[in-house]
Parts: sequence; C-alpha cells; structure tokens
Amino acid sequence: MDTGEAHNRDALAELRHRLEAGRVARGLNQTQLARAAGLGRTTVNQALSTNAAAPSSDTVGALGQALHLDTPALLKLLDAVHGRDVTPPDVGTPGKSIGLWDPHDLEVHPAAMPPAAGSGAQTDRGGRRYGRLAVLPAYVRRAHDHALATVVSAAQYGRSGMAVLVGSSSTGKTRACWEAVQPLAAAGWRLWHPFDPTRTDAVLADIGRVAPRTVVWLNDAQQYFGVGEKTSERISAAVHSRLTDGDRGPVLILGTLWPEYADAFMALPEAGGPDSYARIRELLAGRLIELPDSFDEAAIQAAGSLAAAGDQQLAYALGHMENGRLTQFLAGVPELLRRYGSASTAVGALLHAAMDARRLGVGAHIPVAFLEHAVEGYLDDAEYDELSDDWLDLALTDVTRPVHGRYAPLRRARPRPASPTSTSPVPRTESYRLADYLEQHGRRRRARLCPPDSFWRAALDHLGPKDLANLADAARVRNRMQWAERLARQAAASGNSDALIRLAEIRGTAGATEESDRLLQRAADHGNTAAMFRLTGLRELEQQFEEAEQFARRAAESGDPSALAHLSQLREAAGKREDAEQFARDAAEAGLTSALVRLAELREQAEAHQSAERLCQLAAAAGDTSAFMRLAVMREAAGAKNGAQRLYQRAARVGNASALVRLAAQREAVGDRTGAERLAMRAADAGQSFAFVRLAEMREAAGLHAEAEKLAQKAVDSGHRFAAIRLSAIRQAAGDHEGAEHLCRLASDAGIPSAVARISEAREQAGDSEGAERLALQAAEAGNPCAVARLADLRELSGDHEGAERFAKLAADAGDTSALARIAEMREFSGDRTGAERFAQLAAEAGSTSTLVRLADIRESGGDADGAGSLLRTAADMGDTYAMGRFAILRDMAGDWREADSLARRAADAGNASALAQLLQLRKQRLEEH
Repeated sequence: MDTGEAHNRDALAELRHRLEAGRVARGLNQTQLARAAGLGRTTVNQALSTNAAAPSSDTVGALGQALHLDTPALLKLLDAVHGRDVTPPDVGTPGKSIGLWDPHDLEVHPAAMPPAAGSGAQTDRGGRRYGRLAVLPAYVRRAHDHALATVVSAAQYGRSGMAVLVGSSSTGKTRACWEAVQPLAAAGWRLWHPFDPTRTDAVLADIGRVAPRTVVWLNDAQQYFGVGEKTSERISAAVHSRLTDGDRGPVLILGTLWPEYADAFMALPEAGGPDSYARIRELLAGRLIELPDSFDEAAIQAAGSLAAAGDQQLAYALGHMENGRLTQFLAGVPELLRRYGSASTAVGALLHAAMDARRLGVGAHIPVAFLEHAVEGYLDDAEYDELSDDWLDLALTDVTRPVHGRYAPLRRARPRPASPTSTSPVPRTESYRLADYLEQHGRRRRARLCPPDSFWRAALDHLGPKDLANLADAARVRNRMQWAERLARQAAASGNSDALIRLAEIRGTAGATEESDRLLQRAADHGNTAAMFRLTGLRELEQQFEEAEQFARRAAESGDPSALAHLSQLREAAGKREDAEQFARDAAEAGLTSALVRLAELREQAEAHQSAERLCQLAAAAGDTSAFMRLAVMREAAGAKNGAQRLYQRAARVGNASALVRLAAQREAVGDRTGAERLAMRAADAGQSFAFVRLAEMREAAGLHAEAEKLAQKAVDSGHRFAAIRLSAIRQAAGDHEGAEHLCRLASDAGIPSAVARISEAREQAGDSEGAERLALQAAEAGNPCAVARLADLRELSGDHEGAERFAKLAADAGDTSALARIAEMREFSGDRTGAERFAQLAAEAGSTSTLVRLADIRESGGDADGAGSLLRTAADMGDTYAMGRFAILRDMAGDWREADSLARRAADAGNASALAQLLQLRKQRLEEH
C-alpha cells in the first residue's frame, strides 16, 4: 500500500472516530442520531461502520451538526480521504463554525420535557440535568420556514441576504433561524453572534471584518436597532454596507423581533417631524417574515406524526398545549402563568412592579433595590404589615425557582465580565430579568393601570438616566406631572439629552416657555437631533424661518437624512428650487430616496411636470420604484390620462409592482388575458400578488368562475391569502350562497381568520343560528375571535341583547375588542346611554380607548358637550393621546384656555404631533371671525 492510500485510510478512520466519539458524548444511539440528523438509520450505520465506503459530504455535514462537532474540520478530513486539496479556513475573523455552536447559546429556548423523560439523564453536581435533555425536539416546518429557506438558499449560492423573523414571545423565531442555517453548516459556513462587550459595541467594531460565508446572528434585533438614534443609525449603515459589499460576499444576516418593535421601526413619521428610524425602516423593508402565534391544523398534524415516531417532547406538548400554541408550551409558558396566577402576595407585588417597569420603559435588567422599594404601593396596609423581615429573600427564592429547565418568572441577571478591550466598567448592581412571556402578559393585562407612588419614588432612588427619561414620559402621559418633572430633571442632571427634551416638554406644558426653549437648546448642543427637530418646528411656528433652517441644517449635519428632506421642502416652499433639489439629492445619497419623491410631488402640484419627472428618474435610479407610480396617480387624478399612462409604463419598466398590477388590469379589460397574466406574474415576482386577485375579480364578474378560482389560487400561492374571500363576496352579492361558502372554506383552509366569520354570518342570516353559533365558538376556542365578534353584532341588531353581550365578551376574552366597541355605538344610537358607556368602558379596560372617543364624538355632534368631555377625560387619563387633543379643543371652546394648553401639549409630547397645531388653528380661525 502506498503512502497516499495509507494517508486516505487514516483520514477515514479519524473521521469515523470523531463521529463515534461525538455520538457517545451526546448519549445517542444510532436511531436517535439518525432522527436528530434527519438521515436514515442505514445511512448512519454505514457512516460509522469500519467496513463501509466513506460517507458523503452531506451525510458528514448532517452528522457533524447533530453532534455539535466542528463540521468544517470533518469535511476537511473527508477531503483528505478523497485526496482533495484543503483550503485553510479564515483565521482571526468573527464567529466560528456553525457546527460548534450550541443552539441554547444562540438564545434558542430550552424545551420542556415530559416528567418521566429524564430518568436516564445525567446530572451535574448542582443537580442540573444534561445529556439527552439538551437535544431539541424535532422541528415542524411551517410557511415562514419556506420563506426563510429561500433567503438562505440564495446565500448558499452566492447572493448575500437578510431576513428578520417577527413574532411574539416564544413563537419559535430563534429556533426557525437555527434550523434554517443547517444547510450552511454542512457547507462549512461560520456563525457570528455579536454580544461582547455589548451587542452594539460588537457589531460596530467587527462587522466590517466578517468573512464571506458567515451568518451574522442578530437575535432580539431591537437590542441592535432600538438603542438610541445615533447608534441605531450607525449600526443600520454598517449592516447595510456589509450586506451590499459584493466583493466580500456572500453573507447572511438573520434577526428576530417582537411585533411591537417591528411596528415602531416600520411606522412612517408624522409630517414634518423627526424620522428616527428612517435607515432601519429602509434596511428592513421587504426583509421581514412574520410568524403566527399558533400552529395551524397542518402543522399540528405534522407534529403529531413526529410524536408518533418517538419524539417525547412533542408528544407531551401536544397533549398539554392550548389553542395551537405549541412552542409557547415547550418554552414553559403554561407553568409560568400558573406560577404567576398562584403567587403569594409578596411575589405578586414583586412581579407587578417588574411588569410595570418593563412596559413603561425600564431596561431588561431591573435592580433588586428598585423592586424592593416599589412593591410597597402594590400592597394594602394589612398585606404590608404581614410581611416578614426576610420577605424579600423568600419572595426572590420563590420567584426565581425555574420552570421546565431554565425559565423562571424572574431570573438573576449576571453581568458578563468586561472583555480585555472594553473600557466600560461592568455594573455590579444585583438585577433581575422578567420572563419574556410574563412581560408581554403584563403589557396586555396591565396596559391601562398606573403604578403607585412607591414605584416612581423607587425609580428616582435606584434607576439610571435612560430609565428615568423613559419613565418621565410614562408619568407625563398618565398625568403624574410632579413625578414626570422630578424624573426628567434627575435624568437630565446626569447628562441624558433625551431627558432634557422630556423636561423641556414638561416645563413648556406648565407655561415656562423660555426655560423649555433653553432646555431644548442644551439638548441640541449635546448633539440630540430630536431636539433640533423640535426647535425647527417651534421656530417655524414662530415664523422665524431662517433660524428654523439653521436647526434643521444642524440636525442634517449630525447624520439624520430626514432633516435634509425637511430642508428640501423648506427651500422648495421658499422658491429656492436649486437648493431644494440639492438637499433632496443629498438625502437620497444618504439612503432616504423619499426626499426626491416628495420633491417631485411638490413640483407636480406646481405643474412643473418636466422637473417632477426628472426627479422621479433620479429616485428610480437610486432604487425607489414608487416614484413614477405616485406621480402617475397624481396626474391621473388631475385628468391627464395620457401622461399618467406613460408614467405607469415607466414605473413598470423599473419594476414597480403596483404599476404592473394596474397595467395587468388594463390588459384584462381589453381582452388580452395572456398579456394580463404575464404582467400579473411579474407583479407577483416583485412582491405584489394582488395582481392575481384583481384579475380573478374581473373574471368572476365576467362569469368565468373556474378561471377566477385558478387565479385566486395563484394569489394564495403567491402570498395573498385573502383572494378567496374577495371572490366569495362577489358570489354572495350575486346570490350564489353555496359558491360563496365554498370559497370561504378555501380561505379558512388558507388561514384567513375572517373566513369562518363569513360562513357563520351566512348561517345566521339563513336562520341556522345553532350552526352559526357552533362554528363561531369553535373558531374562538382555536384563537380566532372574528366569528363571535360578528355574531355579537348580528344578535344586537336582531334585539337579542343578552346573546350580543355574551358573544362580545367572548370575543374580547379572545383578543378582539371590536364587538364591544360596535355594541357601545349601537346602544348609544338606540338611546341606551348607560349601556353604551358600560360597553365603552369594557372595551377601554380591554385596551381600546378609541371607543370612548367615538362615543364622545357622537355626543358632541348631538350637542352634549359635557357628556363628550366626560368620556374624553376618561380616555385621556388612560393615556389616549388623540382623546387628549380632542378634549383640549373642548376645554378651549368652554373658555378654559389653561387646561386646553396643558392637554394639547401633553398630547403633542406623547406623540400626537397635530394636537397643538389644531388648537392654535382653531384660535386663529376664531380671531379671524371676530
């Protein structure tokens, strides 16, 4: 045997030795390993057998990943077996081989195990189990996994990409990301989880050094993108730069977000106001993938098959979960909620203080000293007197006792040691972290409650400047103005520029406008662009336009491209078109192409059509395909159909999906069905599956039912799940009730919550009340309250008030307060004002104060200003900023100008930017009338 053959044989022996050692270390037999790796048992047996041929690279990759071995090293041994050259891996670059990561270290939730499953597990000296219990349950793929796999596959074939999974706590976001990168693990990719010394420091320091074929792991992405305007801007720019660096690709960036953070990042700013998340919004656009809160029937059946094949964790979860919430059960949610519901008085007070702290803006790590002193106000005198001297130690021992592995209602937050390169001291304050699901539970259940005085006092004594600034906002919205000022003043004294803005707002509300102005200027001098924006607005209101431009320019020079856009509009309004265009170009180069689009719209309104089109061309060249489309809509509204048509065609040429939909409908209208479908397919490929819906509706109206259904199915397959519902409405209107119900059932199978409601409503109207009720209740039990909410409406209209109330409460309990709101309005119009107020209050307690505002509008229009004011005051005290603005106008009309000013400023400070402007406009109109 020559030397080469001996070397190959030795490499194969070493490969098998490492695989077998990994299997033994993980405590798996070959059957269990085959299941964990997604391979057949025969394949695993041959891979480990000394008498079989060498395994394939796919098999080695899958086994290495399942056993948490160094997969690239295994693949190098396999290359040596076949005599292939081995390229050394990157040295000194961030991250490590995916196969070397434990998914729990990447923040994948540990999964619950059935009570008897740990009998053969080993324990460490502290009694903690390991070995088999570290194995995750089998994975059930759902719709979001297919969307994520598309991005991962593109990365594997050389195209950098990014995806951020959006879902509530414990819905499987991080696990989905972990499963998605397994094909990359087998291909030798690395994974980098930036967190040391802090997440933001790590990203900013090292993302530029990320090597090709690396996954950047941004779990809980709000901790990277929601950490302050300047830092977020820098991180967004750095991520975008690495993502688009074609010479150093491919890379894959994966992240997760809760829905409320995604909503905040993607929300458009108020007109003329600061745009704190412009860069983040553009980075995330088209890259968000939503996860459902629960498993649908198909996913539950798939989990059942895996359970039947021997997965004990899934079998246990399927037997105990509620409403399809499988992942939440596996993460320990039911036990957490049981522990919370049965907590002792002291533990309950501790958890309520922690819940209130998190929902009002305190950071994830809550100091124990704050919790200790905050709880006083959560207990009545008798409860407080009964506390033992060691109550806090006992309560913390109870509340930190884990459920299902690592989870507990509160857990000790241990600060990481400072890295050798870190210059920031590590805080040693003892702190605790509230379980994610309890945090969200608290946000829902305690949304309208205001903490006691002890909470605010403890905050002053034990929290840092950032937390104090956030709590100052919360106190002001809840009309705790004394606490708001004290909190903001203490935070500002520590140098927090955001707190200076809060304090300025509070002092301005109190009438101290000069002090407010000075505080805003101090914040601006600290580089706070939000303060610069506010000063810009104030100077505009005072008609000091030159100074307004100066503040806007300072904000722009501090790196906020939305300020450049604002400057562009100011210059355009002043007639300085050349300057306006330059500022819009600068904003577009900084990533805010909407500045060019908005300027084009202003030119179009001024009938400068040629200039408007030129600006649209610049925007389209910068990647904003909406420019021509928006201009076309404006031109069509003005009656210039030929010019609009030309613009639609130009928008379609640069790939605008909405323009393609419109052109497809035009082809359909003239009988060119082949051309229409071709354009619809292009629109769907560009992300606008509504094109198929539009064509389906046109064919349904033409009586081509079979073709309409085929197109609707294409729409569903392309992501537009509501296509069948829209067709159903057309058939219902045409009297084809059976066909309408058939389409509703197709929509229900596609996961449309309102589909069952439509079927139930049709049954109710056909006189089958029992069938309607049965369907609605089944839907509600499955977590879909739409049907019971609609039944509540129908019962109220038919005079069955008792049935209406019962269904409305069922809907609210399932998360839909709309039925309470609609019944409140029905009762108001029927003259039952007491009943109306009762239902409005129920809706408000369930989190919807808009019902109170709507009732107030009805009463005001009927001449009952006092009744309207009472309702608006209630909604305003519960934090509804729109109600504050409306109530301000009522108080002003009643002559109470001081309270009107206070309310309008509170509303504006809390996010209703138009409240103060509306009040001033009303006063101006009254002066002109007199």
